[in-house]
Amino acid sequence: MATLASKPLNWFKVRSQARRCFDEAELQPLGESLKVKQLQPVLARDDGTLIAGERRLRAARLVGLKELLVVVSDEPMSESELRIFQLTENVHRADLTDAEKWHACDELLRLNPDWNNKDLAAHLKLAESTVTKYLAASRCVPEVQQALEAGEIGITTVYEISRADAGQQAELLALKRSGTSRDGLARRVRQAKDKEASPSQKKPAGRGQVRRILCPLASGVSISASGNELSLDDLIEALGDAQKEARKAREQGLDAKTFSAVMRDKARKGGA
Repeated sequence: MATLASKPLNWFKVRSQARRCFDEAELQPLGESLKVKQLQPVLARDDGTLIAGERRLRAARLVGLKELLVVVSDEPMSESELRIFQLTENVHRADLTDAEKWHACDELLRLNPDWNNKDLAAHLKLAESTVTKYLAASRCVPEVQQALEAGEIGITTVYEISRADAGQQAELLALKRSGTSRDGLARRVRQAKDKEASPSQKKPAGRGQVRRILCPLASGVSISASGNELSLDDLIEALGDAQKEARKAREQGLDAKTFSAVMRDKARKGGA
């Protein structure tokens, strides 16, 4: 059962959340809007534990509000269920960082040791490949993880680096910092694996991989991807990255021509 109430800010208890970074410059206008009217109540347990709405709570404190509207739920919820709810609410938002999504996914797996990546993806309503990509950071050396948390590199780069042995990862990070592209990192990883593999372990070059994948759709639109030894996994990952970039460009008011030029320029500079 849930009830709507107005509670003083000191009633709320904030537990660990998926979001770790809060920009005061963004919270200020949110707080000012809360002064006028709170359009959406926060969600909390009946003991004050915040389930959803930490940005609104922080913004209210920032501008000096005394109370917030809250939906109080007395429905029993385990620690794992609470974290799933919080992460599901946030993971689909564009403003949650890659590092925050990694930490949240990693924590949920630790809370549920019998889960695999497929189970986690099902609970979060995400593709298994997306979850696998975020969890790749857990297989990286601390230097790579720190670069991700600092926003110096993106999760796609982290995924490529994670495929290499720990001893090679720092070298790959240095190459990325010097301007090496994602494809360049992927080639380095493949070369290292081919060098280490015995003749019986090596697969014929290019098996199941092509330099260009053309995907005509029923709508009449054709999607084309090109690169070095592309697999279907590479295509799926690339399409996900392209969709994210296109949505961001649309939010910024860019048209298709400008978006294409921006992406070409970003690729020349080595990407995120």
